[in-house]
Amino acid sequence: MSIRELDAVTIGQIAAGEIIERPASVVKELVENAVDAGATRITVNLRRGGIDSIEVIDNGAGIPLEELHLAARRHATSKLTAAADLESIATLGFRGEGLASIAAVSQLEIVSRQPRAVIGRRVTAHAERIGPVEPAAAPEGTRVSAAALFENVPVRREYLRSPSAEFNRISSWLSGFALAYPRITFALRHDGKEVWSMPASDDVRERLAMVFGRDAAARLLALNVAPGRALDGELRGFISAPGHDRPDRRMQMLFVNGRLLRSALLAGAWTSGYSTFAMIGRHPYGAIFLDLPAEQVDPNVHPTKSDVRLRYGNQVFDAVRRAIAATLNDHAGARLRGIGGGAATISLFGAALDDAEAASHRLRVLAQLANTFILASDGDALILIDQHAAHERIAYEAILARARERSPSEPLLVPQVVELDQAQSAELDRTIELLNGGGLEIEPFGERSYRILAMPPGYRARPFDLAGFLDDLTETPKQRDVRERIWASLACHSVTVAGERLEPEEMTTLLERLQQCANPMHCPHGRPTMVRLHADEIAHMFKRV
Repeated sequence: MSIRELDAVTIGQIAAGEIIERPASVVKELVENAVDAGATRITVNLRRGGIDSIEVIDNGAGIPLEELHLAARRHATSKLTAAADLESIATLGFRGEGLASIAAVSQLEIVSRQPRAVIGRRVTAHAERIGPVEPAAAPEGTRVSAAALFENVPVRREYLRSPSAEFNRISSWLSGFALAYPRITFALRHDGKEVWSMPASDDVRERLAMVFGRDAAARLLALNVAPGRALDGELRGFISAPGHDRPDRRMQMLFVNGRLLRSALLAGAWTSGYSTFAMIGRHPYGAIFLDLPAEQVDPNVHPTKSDVRLRYGNQVFDAVRRAIAATLNDHAGARLRGIGGGAATISLFGAALDDAEAASHRLRVLAQLANTFILASDGDALILIDQHAAHERIAYEAILARARERSPSEPLLVPQVVELDQAQSAELDRTIELLNGGGLEIEPFGERSYRILAMPPGYRARPFDLAGFLDDLTETPKQRDVRERIWASLACHSVTVAGERLEPEEMTTLLERLQQCANPMHCPHGRPTMVRLHADEIAHMFKRV
């Protein structure tokens, strides 16, 4: 076939196919335009999930009369004047393709009036046809409607899901987007009924409660950003406390300069920051906001503007990761202080308590339950400690310290010889350097046989389940840094197990060492090490309240 130029209608539909994927794409383009126009109220009206019609009304600056006929033209925009402006984009929209792409796949109508204008103006557009600008009664601001979405692209229309599913996509995106703009009132209507409204507020916690629900929002921790270590910009946000999570990442809201993104970089920073605070297969939720100089952010990398490139991506990743980790460590320390204080306040059950006030806050080891849990009390509540999870956390942090400081391993008096099958042997060969870095020294000892020569400091001659470790490592989902996975599994197979009897002195020592950990509340796989049963909960069990 000969090479020829495409006609304008075909070009428009190709461009629209990249930008307008479904009704939610239309809402995104129009709402972002409203924010760029300085609106303080934005209302979205839908019919049949946006398939029949979408209408976005704002009270923003409006479109000048003499420019209205350009609004739906392709590559016409008020937000760029030259190519150099692409290096410092401060608005949500900038390409001048949004309205033209919507017109390519729907019947578009724009009605707008500026604050000083006596009357508004109206223009319609469909495909490459743009109608004349006509007078129209209108309040200040802009109303944009798109009807019969994809009627001229039947394959795309058949691809859409049910009206309720498309509506849920729009509601989810709009409520999440609203987190970044608490001073703007957002409202969503569907088939003539108001579904929800978010009044403007100076308290971002109010907006968080509206998006996540009051119970979930109450479990959000304000992000702790260390002074003097922030980037050339501002990092803030709220993240869920450990133990409060979701099965997927959909409620991880990530914003860069007001853009709601699907950023692999920042999602990875979130995962790395939670590290051993979250269980494998579970994901925290919350909202992280990053405001950077415009010249450090390139949003011109995806037609839907759903991701950005950052000039200093590694520094951003590290800043987000550090802030999350610091917040979780502070929270773990606060929880531990609420359970009984420092290591010096632990005592055996029955030990002499010479100070009545100190005794009332002293964490006392009472008993071992089912050779698995340590029962303790601080006088106000019962505390149950999972002996394996607690010892696992202690071991993990000792391994990390050993790897950082290169402290010597502790040689075994009698080396432990282990035979492995072919798969286990191959896995060991891949991880042996990291194991040695963590303090477990192993050497080959014949065909698929190995000798364990030394253990991480503090484990002495405790038998190590090497075969079980390798099986566990092979089955673990690859959601964490390889060193974390290996050292967490190393700790797991090096310590006290459920069902092992401990002497009172051993339980006391275990609790003392646990309280010295950076994260005493969770094992390296994210499970809790201890739970607190308050007196009022016990009273409720006995029907006293």
